[in-house]
Amino acid sequence: MARAPAFCGVILAAGESTRMGRDKALLPWPPPGPAIASTETFLSAGIRSLLQFCDLVVVVAGQNDTRLAPVVYTHNASLIRNPAPERGQFSSLQVGLQEVLNRGRDAAMITLVDRPPVRSATLQALHDAFLSAPTTTWAVVPEYKGKHGHPVIAAREFIHQCLEAAPTATAREIEHQHQPHIAYLPVEDPFAVVNVNTPQDYSSLQNVPVLG
Repeated sequence: MARAPAFCGVILAAGESTRMGRDKALLPWPPPGPAIASTETFLSAGIRSLLQFCDLVVVVAGQNDTRLAPVVYTHNASLIRNPAPERGQFSSLQVGLQEVLNRGRDAAMITLVDRPPVRSATLQALHDAFLSAPTTTWAVVPEYKGKHGHPVIAAREFIHQCLEAAPTATAREIEHQHQPHIAYLPVEDPFAVVNVNTPQDYSSLQNVPVLG
């Protein structure tokens, strides 16, 4: 039977951005340059991207919640605070996924704020792959040149596995524990696997074309 889930986007944005030196969620996107005038941030671009396929986007913040709130609410998303972001990224994932269920959604499109949004065509391919997958598939993960990335689309079964895991677990561990239920979708989109952790990482994106 074909799936007909209600999707909720989840953006994990509770990190302290210590290596970057400023909040990565609020970095201009695209990076400003001689021929580029940035009109968005990583966070606003991420929200806008997910809203193409989700009727709700939840941003999980930490101690930066007051800084992120104006961007979140201006772009019609919801903000939830991880009460203990020092526990790590998986704790933010658990907070976000619990909110997905609390809001009555049964599938999550999960991404990280410290990466550029993928192309619309990539999201469409992930969305279509998830809808056409058998119900034994609990998650669809993009793969670019052998590397696994984001956004990940998670069904209710995978969401429950994450919520039932110990706080010390990681999403990768759960993915590997349930490998037969994970589908990997090859994509031609380098942004699916880009991480931006340092000013040098961010500067290098000035040379990468931004595609819609």
